[in-house]
Amino acid sequence: MNIADVKKELSGDEKVLESAFKLETLYKKHKFKLWVVVVALVVFFGGKAIQTSMHAAQLAKANEAFLTLQKKSDDAAALKTLKENNPVLAELFSYVQAVKKQDAKTLKALSTSKNAVIADASAYTAGVVVKKPVDSVLYKEMALFEEAYVAIDAGDTKTAKEKLELIDERSPLAVITGFLKHSLIKAN
Repeated sequence: MNIADVKKELSGDEKVLESAFKLETLYKKHKFKLWVVVVALVVFFGGKAIQTSMHAAQLAKANEAFLTLQKKSDDAAALKTLKENNPVLAELFSYVQAVKKQDAKTLKALSTSKNAVIADASAYTAGVVVKKPVDSVLYKEMALFEEAYVAIDAGDTKTAKEKLELIDERSPLAVITGFLKHSLIKAN
């Protein structure tokens, strides 16, 4: 080992020492900001974990209540628990029960739901129960078919034909619609 090698090694050590001093100076200058960021990250991820576990517990309670309601549909405590922990599932359960009982009043109340699917299905089913056609996004073709059928009962074949023409030929109702159109031709 010669003096040039020793100088290079000392020069390298000086640079490392100089970097350490710069890092320490930078840390002292921004210590508060750095700790705020660290604490904020810990609080954020800790809060997320707590929120996730609370949501999972809430869903577990709702599922337990729903299973209880499937066995015993008149359990008021289970229904209350379900409404508190999963209101959408509670509305769906109420919809199914109202359809089974053909409860137009409950269906009408559910037709104002914030859930668009439940609201549309409830409005349509309430219309079916009271035998009054209702516009529906989910049951558009069925609603048209029912409107045509009501028009036929009223003797208005022109309106019935117009409603039946709006049903797509690829629809599952196409065959029945064709029979109904054919019967309208013979009726005239």
